[in-house]
Amino acid sequence: MKYKSQKVAYWFFALSMLLLVLQLVYGFIMGFARVGLDNLHDFIPFNTARAVHTNLLVVWLLSGFMGAAYYIIPEEAQRELVSVKLAYVQLISLALVGVTAIVGYHFNYWEGRKFLEIPRPLDFLVVINVLLFLGLILLTLFKGKRKTTTALVLSMGLLFAALLYLPGMLPFDSQVTDSFFRWWVVHLWVEGVWELIMGGILSFLLIKLTGVDREVIEKWLYVIVGLTFLSGVLGTGHHYYYIGVNKIWLVVGGVFSALEPLAFLAMALFAVNMYRKGEKKHPNKLALYWTLGAAIVSFIGAGLLGFAHTLPQTNLYTHGTLVTAMHGHLAFWGAYGMIVLAIISYSLPNMTGRKLYESTRGRMAFWLSNIGMIGMTVAFGVAGVAQVYLERKFGMEFMKVQNEISIHFVVLILCASLFTSGIILYIIDFYKHGKPTEEALELS
Repeated sequence: MKYKSQKVAYWFFALSMLLLVLQLVYGFIMGFARVGLDNLHDFIPFNTARAVHTNLLVVWLLSGFMGAAYYIIPEEAQRELVSVKLAYVQLISLALVGVTAIVGYHFNYWEGRKFLEIPRPLDFLVVINVLLFLGLILLTLFKGKRKTTTALVLSMGLLFAALLYLPGMLPFDSQVTDSFFRWWVVHLWVEGVWELIMGGILSFLLIKLTGVDREVIEKWLYVIVGLTFLSGVLGTGHHYYYIGVNKIWLVVGGVFSALEPLAFLAMALFAVNMYRKGEKKHPNKLALYWTLGAAIVSFIGAGLLGFAHTLPQTNLYTHGTLVTAMHGHLAFWGAYGMIVLAIISYSLPNMTGRKLYESTRGRMAFWLSNIGMIGMTVAFGVAGVAQVYLERKFGMEFMKVQNEISIHFVVLILCASLFTSGIILYIIDFYKHGKPTEEALELS
């Protein structure tokens, strides 16, 4: 069965890869600044580099999610996308909004709200863009021949991600109220609805790669959805105490944050069990590596490391330190970065007809990027623990502490170089596959 409309996914993946490279560049700018090599400060101050780095993270992942949806939904719904032309319009407009925002940050054109720096006029363009995307996806699913749990969970995650963007657009004079609703976007995205998107993509990949019956795999999705909502929604409370909200949220947030690893543990067990049960020996081992890796690394980064520093007794000291960066980097990489690379690794050979998944380059990309990211996580963790003791236990001034721990950023830069080498190899593989062909899609 052929779905020529899946070709649009390729270009979203290509945009995603480009944005990932730019994100890494700004990450290095921040890393070099940390060790005193801040020659670009007059052009790209640290706060600008940080805003670009974090915002590019969101945009490259969203581009990957959208590409995944454009590839998965036609296949799950068993019909072509309702309008390929509008999908390309949505792609171009997304790229233009992203470029405008990034350029604007260098000229102090932003709102100055951490993680939501994008200026208000561009917010409305983002909403229009996402509404167009959701309209195409949901209408395709509605008109399709079947409505699978995998497609519904993926679509539900994308829909809720769009709805939860809206509270971040509400104007407030109170900093406390503004921060309260800002966390609805920031936390409920990454520890709530994005987990549904990850679960939907993970389910699709395991169905394709393991050959385990769809009903068995999709039953696990219900467990993941339930655990995600149970833990993620109320777990947001561990941020509230620090913005002046009632102390009860410290308890509520702590208790439910402790439950958050369960959702990621369920995903890890789900993936490994399906792999063991699978009788189908799919030739695309690289896609399988990325898929299983996403489930396992997300449990470590988002689950265990999140649990390690969000309990109230610990979080009182670690909140806002480099311990948070330790958790954040491995969590984003495992839960969302690796699942995007997994769906790209699976879909590219099907779209282009070039079966390059047996290459040494592809395996090196997997191992170098993961070893590099683990090294970065350790460097952040050691620097973060030192920061907590020097700054919050012994009362040393913030900037003096940064000087004391700068040596750890030398290690961080070396590990980041290893990670970047893996990503470069992955992108070379992406380029080597070439562009999609209608013949390859008909045979896939």
